[in-house]
Amino acid sequence: MADTDSLGEALKAITVSSSELGDEELKLHIDTLLTALLDKKKGVAVEIVQSGILPSLAQALRRKSTLTCQVALVVAEMAREAAVRDSCIEAGLVTALVPHLNSEDQEMLLNTGRAIGRICFDNSTQQDELVQSGVIPRLVTIMRQYPQNDPLVNVCLLALCNLADMDSAREALAEQNVADVLTFQLKRAPDAERRHVILEVLGALGESDVLKLQFAESGVPESLSEMIRGLQGGSDPHDLCSIKIASNLIVSLLLGDESMQKCFGEGTGMVYQDVLSWLQCSNTQLQLSGALAIANFARNDSNCVKMLDLGVVPHILNLLEQHVDEGDVSVQHAGLSALRNLAIPGSNKVRMLEDGVTGRIKGLLRSDMPPVQFKLLGTLRMMVDGQEEAATVLGKDEELLTRVMEWCEAKDHAGVRGEANRLLAALIRHSRNPEVIRAVTKADGVRHLISMATSEHVIMQNEALVALAIASAIDMESLRNSFQEAKLLPTLQQMLEDPAGAVEVKFSALGVICSMANSGVMKEEMLGLNMKESLAKLSHHSSPKLSSQASSVLALLGDGS
Repeated sequence: MADTDSLGEALKAITVSSSELGDEELKLHIDTLLTALLDKKKGVAVEIVQSGILPSLAQALRRKSTLTCQVALVVAEMAREAAVRDSCIEAGLVTALVPHLNSEDQEMLLNTGRAIGRICFDNSTQQDELVQSGVIPRLVTIMRQYPQNDPLVNVCLLALCNLADMDSAREALAEQNVADVLTFQLKRAPDAERRHVILEVLGALGESDVLKLQFAESGVPESLSEMIRGLQGGSDPHDLCSIKIASNLIVSLLLGDESMQKCFGEGTGMVYQDVLSWLQCSNTQLQLSGALAIANFARNDSNCVKMLDLGVVPHILNLLEQHVDEGDVSVQHAGLSALRNLAIPGSNKVRMLEDGVTGRIKGLLRSDMPPVQFKLLGTLRMMVDGQEEAATVLGKDEELLTRVMEWCEAKDHAGVRGEANRLLAALIRHSRNPEVIRAVTKADGVRHLISMATSEHVIMQNEALVALAIASAIDMESLRNSFQEAKLLPTLQQMLEDPAGAVEVKFSALGVICSMANSGVMKEEMLGLNMKESLAKLSHHSSPKLSSQASSVLALLGDGS
């Protein structure tokens, strides 16, 4: 009861005559408020606000007396209560506090930082005003001036953490070379909590391309990599969390072309070397980040060629094989993404085939996870692109074709279905091999190609039609029954007559018709469908390429007019 009375008396005294009280007397009343707040009794902060003394506290802060530091502490403790923060802003406490960030008294800086941080927490309008008032350079300067003062550094880091998502704050920080300060603090972080705050700040700032490059030039990825090395091998959940955040952050920083190249360092960069070690470690998170990082490094041809020289592919294949049965889907997906990117340069395709890559990744065919199936199909399609030998070997593989046929009918997964159809077409297009055509026909793949030819996607339509044209030109007899059962000719005729159809689709359809016209039976069917009339219309098309092709097919049907 006495405590309540003394708090009431203190509030009354400050309200009535704060300007008339001497510093010593005022200090006693401020101490009373502080004691009540530190006891954390419910409702004290609200009672202080309702007493009406906030303007008096703001006035005391502006006077810069010997009591200023104590008043800032009272505000900081009071602002722990979310209910009073708006009142603090309305009373002008934030504007009264901001100038004290220029103080040379570390305790004053600490109290001020805590007070501002708590009042403005989760208040974007107020936070934006803080940035506009120039607090960003001051926060960075404080950390530079007092790098060993952990409580003060912590306050500044938490402030940056709250502000780092704002574009204006990122722009201000880009001018401060904040990377040096953050990496210094990361290296001396006393615990996981401090590490996480720094990592969160780095992650938010890393969204900026300007800061991404600054980070690379200031050695942020190397510092993160070094930190991961120091934490590896342990089982502490906090350390494992730090490893996850840091490795994800490195992958994110590699999305910038310049920062990625700096980290790669022609294959000798410390970050690249560490990434390779992640592929070979037992930590699933690092395996995932390692595969994603390799996929990011493999964004230009010269890097891809260099990485193949340095032997990255066996590491990825070992990783994929490790996760085939009941493994991590994300790791498989990332590993296949890395392989796919590495296979883009033509010279790499040849070398990867010689190294038996396609044979080894076929082990993933038994996966029942759609994301892995999708990425596997895309990787195999990339491997056979322009590679006759690879397309021939895979196109004759019964196990592969059986699985691809299943995926061509994946009703619940349009992406898998589409990729399976595209691989099927690619095997014929790039092999141009009679045995492949017979194998695809035997596996009942022709009907899937015909279905693909009517896809809503022009690219897929073209790929299917080109594959059908090649197949029918090489081995029309094997395909004839499938074509007739699927009523392919009427479908092609509809494509030719479709007024909204794309020119390239009509052209590819003519390619199939041209191949089919060499078969007596199919030619008779064309004449029965009055295909000549459809072709005659096209022979006057505005596209010279299309009209010429239509005229050529007309001639094959015995009418060159």
